[in-house]
Amino acid sequence: MTTARNRARATGAARPAGAAVAAGTPALAARTAYAARAIARAEEPLTAGTDQYMRRAAQALATAALAELWEASGAVAEGQVLVLAGGGNNGGDALLAAAILARRGATVEARLATDHPHADALAEARAAGVVIADGPAAEPAAEAARLDLVIDGLTGIGASGPLRPRAAALLAPLIAAGPPGERGFRVLAVDIPSGVGVDDGALPGPVLAADRTVTFTCPRGAHLLPPAAPLNGRVDVVDLGLPVPTDGAPLAIAPDPARLAPLLRVPGATDHKYTRGVVGIHAGSDAYPGAAVLAVSGAIRAGTGMARILAPRRATDLVLASRPEAVPAPGRCQAIVVGPGTDPADEPRAEELREALRAALRQGRDEGQWAVIDAGALPLLPGLAAEGLACGPEHVLTPHAGEAAALLAGLGQPTTREEVEAAPASAVRGLAEETGATVVLKGTPVLIARPDGAPLLSLGSGPGWLATAGSGDVLSGALGAVLAAVRADREGARGGGGEHDERGIGAVSGLALGDAIALAAAVAVRLHADAGRLASGEARGKEGHPIAAMDVAEHLPQARQRLRARALPTPRTTKK
Repeated sequence: MTTARNRARATGAARPAGAAVAAGTPALAARTAYAARAIARAEEPLTAGTDQYMRRAAQALATAALAELWEASGAVAEGQVLVLAGGGNNGGDALLAAAILARRGATVEARLATDHPHADALAEARAAGVVIADGPAAEPAAEAARLDLVIDGLTGIGASGPLRPRAAALLAPLIAAGPPGERGFRVLAVDIPSGVGVDDGALPGPVLAADRTVTFTCPRGAHLLPPAAPLNGRVDVVDLGLPVPTDGAPLAIAPDPARLAPLLRVPGATDHKYTRGVVGIHAGSDAYPGAAVLAVSGAIRAGTGMARILAPRRATDLVLASRPEAVPAPGRCQAIVVGPGTDPADEPRAEELREALRAALRQGRDEGQWAVIDAGALPLLPGLAAEGLACGPEHVLTPHAGEAAALLAGLGQPTTREEVEAAPASAVRGLAEETGATVVLKGTPVLIARPDGAPLLSLGSGPGWLATAGSGDVLSGALGAVLAAVRADREGARGGGGEHDERGIGAVSGLALGDAIALAAAVAVRLHADAGRLASGEARGKEGHPIAAMDVAEHLPQARQRLRARALPTPRTTKK
């Protein structure tokens, strides 16, 4: 069967006016996720006894669907749309949107996963010409092959656990068609992809990954927390005129780049290498000398005033051959990086790292040396804790899932890598609580947890091309550089230097320690992700190309400039 998608490719159909215009006004606080119950409590006084908000939601959903139909098929009038509707408001939103699409000329079929759909919405859909069916299609694979768009309205934010059999049966042939980009249709989810854990981002069963998700008022935890977050595709947050929750802390926050950017202060005229921040890097070993090169390069290219390299001779020589500005001597540092390219089984090197950590960790309540603790240094922490040493928020741990599981087990919390990957939000919170440190859990997205229980920070991890050997070493070096610069600001060690200098100090000096460290970590993660995008050439609609870790380091200055520009006022052009 020839679909509208294929016909449009052949004929170059014209784009319908307004098809890609967002419905409603995106909420200003669209990157802060709240618990589903808090959202429901905030909305209930206004939504009880009226369907006006459901109709606004349906209009927003239909507008997004029109845009997706255009992208999928180049046309609306002959688009093939399947609407999956459950009970409750999400099913009602989907059915009302189905009616709008049918009136615009699309061919729309709705399949119900409940015997009790929203009655008024169902009647309106039927009246508009939507074909209503129960259960899966007789030939589901053939149906999937002819579709242009699927609207997933099976479950809402009140659901929990895996999908019920009837809903799961509707999704199964669509999931079998492949992931976004490989299947022949697009998927638009209402609020969340059906079957994900709304608050914790868990995946208790199969989920149909969306190309786009339309939600309302504010994000839910599943939009910002892995493993569910990548399954949302693009997330549109639409303001329906309903309040954001005021009771209870947010679940997670995706930091605004404009808030992160001021921490990257441009040096002033009186700055020198010490006032810009000095980072000491305990990285590399005889077995893995290249990690030292990458960590030092990450620090230097991220903007540190000086990078000290503290490593075995082989690694030090390799660093100096590629980065002659590195200083192979101990001395004062505002931050240190400990562990990249080291193996705790290499006892002589491990003892060197222990000594660096003993000098950095807390012995009582006093603030310790600001530090990034990575890779081979992480397994040393339980032993140091037994010596009475402790991490504070100024110590940033940077594990991946396997390292996080091993560290939790070493601290008396037996955990597997699979358990961390299934519930990363819980794991990163637990690790921050157990250690007292700030924890950056690498993944998609990256999560940052503080030991005081503040909301998690969620940041994009960059393109898949960043999954390459040494990429984490670059991140550790960049994080060390950002920490050192922030601490220099807090110490008041910098000289004056104009507007940019004042913005940087103003952004840092008033922050509590935990805030400053968490935001510095977020800055480094953002720089690393942006450098990966720049290095790989990834952009909207472009797949990018393979990169090496040193490519990422070399693109950090451009990434820094790009992020920094987010905080600068738009230049005014004066006509003469």
